[in-house]
Amino acid sequence: MPVITPAGQPGSASNWFETAAGRAVLDSERVLVSEVLASHPGLPWLWLAPAAPATSASGRGLCLVRGGDTLRGAVRCGTPLPLPSEAFGAVVLQHVIGGREDGLGLLEEAARVLSPGGRLWLLVLNPLTPYRWRWRGTGIASAEPLTWRRRMREAGLAPDAVSSGLGPSWRIEPVSGVQNGPGLRAAYALCGQKRHLPLTPTRSLRPLALPAGAAAG
Repeated sequence: MPVITPAGQPGSASNWFETAAGRAVLDSERVLVSEVLASHPGLPWLWLAPAAPATSASGRGLCLVRGGDTLRGAVRCGTPLPLPSEAFGAVVLQHVIGGREDGLGLLEEAARVLSPGGRLWLLVLNPLTPYRWRWRGTGIASAEPLTWRRRMREAGLAPDAVSSGLGPSWRIEPVSGVQNGPGLRAAYALCGQKRHLPLTPTRSLRPLALPAGAAAG
């Protein structure tokens, strides 16, 4: 069984998601991502992805692709995100955050820009799937749902108790449908809601810094 480093950074291995094996995972997640982005029609959405999406999403929103420590799309930025707080009804973090040493802090930033009552969906690879052999040696981080639920709570979110398994188990081909729990699927999704008042004490979020030369008013 290969060792999966919990401190790995998906940004350093984002090219894997452009391979046939990685694309099979992303294609399997396409329907879920589309449904999530359409779930809050009154507010824009934010979608952070590991590779350029094969299709465009409907509605108002911003899609950024992570490459290393940079996010690229309609804007090019790092963190803190140059986005207003509590402005997005739905946020999708699709294979763009890693372990504790992933210094971008995208989960905390995503929680900051999420509106109260909005939902954040976290899509990550499953450390228990045979499909892990497909990303062996890339440095991609993977962890079980318990770890990610704890991190979501620390960011001020209330995670759902059940995760959803997505993608293939071994063959390099997209798999439609979502199962209850990760099982042996290549990836899984966790959803967390931003409550109006946090249920547990949270770490202070970093203030949003204005870009150099930007007017304050």
